[in-house]
Amino acid sequence: MRIRRTDANHKKLIDQLRQLPGVSVFSTHTIGKGFPDIVVGYGGKNYLFEIKDEDKAPSLTKLTNSEDLFHKKWQGQVDVVKNLGDCILKLQK
Repeated sequence: MRIRRTDANHKKLIDQLRQLPGVSVFSTHTIGKGFPDIVVGYGGKNYLFEIKDEDKAPSLTKLTNSEDLFHKKWQGQVDVVKNLGDCILKLQK
């Protein structure tokens, strides 16, 4: 069994999102197989977010092969986010 690591900003971003009114968050990083790190509920909709650390070089924040495959095959919404601002922009769409 492999331990699934999270990006350094994973917990902080979840905590920030949970402070927003009407937002619920569930961490799904342990599912694996490219499934996004969190599911966010807002306004009666669900959002799949893959969290990447904005403090790392772009070459270190690329999607893994399994994440890339998931993003390409998924027929619904899925986004990469690096900070609370990214999340808010996606939730407002």
